[in-house]
Amino acid sequence: MLINKSEKNLTSGKLLSYSDDPAITKCFVHKQNIIMKHQLTKEQIQYYQTNGFIVIEDFLSADELEHWRKAVTTAVKERAGIKIPGKDIKIGEADGINEDADYFGKVFDQLLNLWQTNNEVKELMFDNRIGKMAAQLAGVDGIRIWHDQALIKRPWANPTAWHLDTPFWSFSDKKAISIWVALDNATLENGCLFFIPGSHTQTSFNKITIGRNMDGIFDVYPQLKNTTPVAAPMTAGSCSFHNGLTIHGANANMTNGFRRAMTCAYMPDGNLFNGEPNILPDAYLKHLKIGDPLNNDDQNPLIYHASTMVKA
Repeated sequence: MLINKSEKNLTSGKLLSYSDDPAITKCFVHKQNIIMKHQLTKEQIQYYQTNGFIVIEDFLSADELEHWRKAVTTAVKERAGIKIPGKDIKIGEADGINEDADYFGKVFDQLLNLWQTNNEVKELMFDNRIGKMAAQLAGVDGIRIWHDQALIKRPWANPTAWHLDTPFWSFSDKKAISIWVALDNATLENGCLFFIPGSHTQTSFNKITIGRNMDGIFDVYPQLKNTTPVAAPMTAGSCSFHNGLTIHGANANMTNGFRRAMTCAYMPDGNLFNGEPNILPDAYLKHLKIGDPLNNDDQNPLIYHASTMVKA
């Protein structure tokens, strides 16, 4: 059996044994009593690496799901419309990624890095079991949080056009990965995800602005236009993982209810700054040069590394 013996101290950046800090030990023991479907099979890992995505049904127990819902709801309310800490952008305003703020303000409400402003969300995002899953699927040793985000499709929300994630980020890594946790049932009617299987093996880091047209991305990748997409409806508490270079999108919300999801994008440890500001705070960007390591644990905490795992 593998047991994680250590965790990053967020203030000092040092690795601590759980026995060194009672608060960490208590948190670890508490998490072990929660039923999360965090064990992956070789078949699941292979499926992900071949297709660039995977759905895990009933990822959270009913109690966990309720805890995630409450934590995210509270964190969203606390932000009062501020999209991301360290940047003066509110929900519905232009953010340099979407070309039409009025249209995209009606795709979903997007609030990023809730872990930085809410301790309950922080505990959820720092769960090294999820970090280990991301590392195993991606095939890397270490995983850092790039950013979390709540994605809330309101009633009658616009569709999310086919797009890629990694080209917008401040690092370039073909193994970047995200988790998407359904807080409500995600259905064909209310805006579930769709994926273009295997597309991560053919896409690149070219930054393509997300437009209104669903087929806009195929102007850049015409060879993928006839690939059959895979719908990923999920019951609340289920999740998906996808590669940051996998083409994905979502339906419009054709219902009078909400479709809420909590997501987190992960950066494999060891990446370097590529010049894209993305979600990095202005104060941090002032001290970054292209090629600098992105290893600031206050901004991009290391939540899992294989070197901290020992056999017991």
